[in-house]
Amino acid sequence: MDHHDRDSEYANQRQARGPAQGPAASEPEGLLRLLAAATFLIFFQAFMIPPIRPALARAFSSTTGTLALAVPAYLILYGVASMVWGPLSDRIGRARVILGSMTAFVALTAATAAAGSGGWFLTARILTAFGASGVVPIGMALLGDLFPYARRGHALGWLFGAMAGGTAVGSTVGALTEPLIGWQGLFLAVAATGAAVLALLWARRSQLAAGHGGAPRPWRAVAAGYLQLLRDRRAARTYTYVLINAVLHSGIYTWLGVYFHQQYGLGEIGIGLALLGYGIPGFALGPLIGRLADRYGRARLIPAGLATTGIAALTLAVHLPILVPALALTVLSLGFDLTQPLLAGILTTVSANRGQAMGLNAFTLFVGFGLGSLIFQAVMAQGFPAALTGYGLAALIAAAAAIPTFATETVSLT
Repeated sequence: MDHHDRDSEYANQRQARGPAQGPAASEPEGLLRLLAAATFLIFFQAFMIPPIRPALARAFSSTTGTLALAVPAYLILYGVASMVWGPLSDRIGRARVILGSMTAFVALTAATAAAGSGGWFLTARILTAFGASGVVPIGMALLGDLFPYARRGHALGWLFGAMAGGTAVGSTVGALTEPLIGWQGLFLAVAATGAAVLALLWARRSQLAAGHGGAPRPWRAVAAGYLQLLRDRRAARTYTYVLINAVLHSGIYTWLGVYFHQQYGLGEIGIGLALLGYGIPGFALGPLIGRLADRYGRARLIPAGLATTGIAALTLAVHLPILVPALALTVLSLGFDLTQPLLAGILTTVSANRGQAMGLNAFTLFVGFGLGSLIFQAVMAQGFPAALTGYGLAALIAAAAAIPTFATETVSLT
């Protein structure tokens, strides 16, 4: 069964359960923008931490090395928890998981501001990762329920654009704002904004409920479902590229603050401004890239995105005037925007249990984010030029292999 027939079959299954009720069936765009806002906030708070690690170390009388664990620990646990939220959303519906997870995100982000020690802070980050991890992947599953495949790339482009924008803006605002309001003020501001988004999501809970929950399955069947996904050749190759792409981007991005400090002598504010370029393509072009994927397929765009990543990494490996690496960072972001949303679009079609498929996608993505940071740290013992060259060459090899791997992803489903 090809991906056209498979997605059509799942649409028929959803129709058999009954049509979507209320405005969600005809007006999902407003909900899409709210989900994008929630996604932006979740990634904002995750990536505002790296540039403020020195301030946190001073506050907790700890070392920046110890607090550096906050980011990979958060990302890895976020991915692991998604394996639970995905099948749970298939069982009890998307609305309960998204609203419950967003509520936990707001409460735990506010609680983080009360941390009085490094251990308390790390514990709060771990709990926040578990609580927040049901919003974005289940939001993607919901978009798979609400948008036909021919428009799904556009919808997912909004979420991944928000991810990229939140990552970059979080890094910049964290660096610029912490001296003014303190690290506690940053977390409280995010919690307050998140509460406003949560209230708006509650107002649209009937639209959230339009995403189906499947018939309850024993958890043994859930485990078997994950194995079935990995046995499916199309799914397995796509998950493999999700992991590769995440390792490449996270490894480079999470160490760019140190890179700009060591290579160019930038302080916290300069680093924050330099990192801002990473989110611009996704923020500005995410929906457009999604439309291109919907119209022309993903066979060419995914290899092009990986090649773009490789070229950007190799450019960063060479010590050039600072404007060049700042522009290379923007190109690196474009590489992510040309790959990860498109891979997610494919994975919305590989299983009738779409929440489970997207849970595994989030697990793969965020574990890759965490591993990428740790692997780059190990390779960086040879210096930034060697590490960036290695990552760049790996991206180009992955791009070449992606040409035959995704050759059949040429036609949008209708």
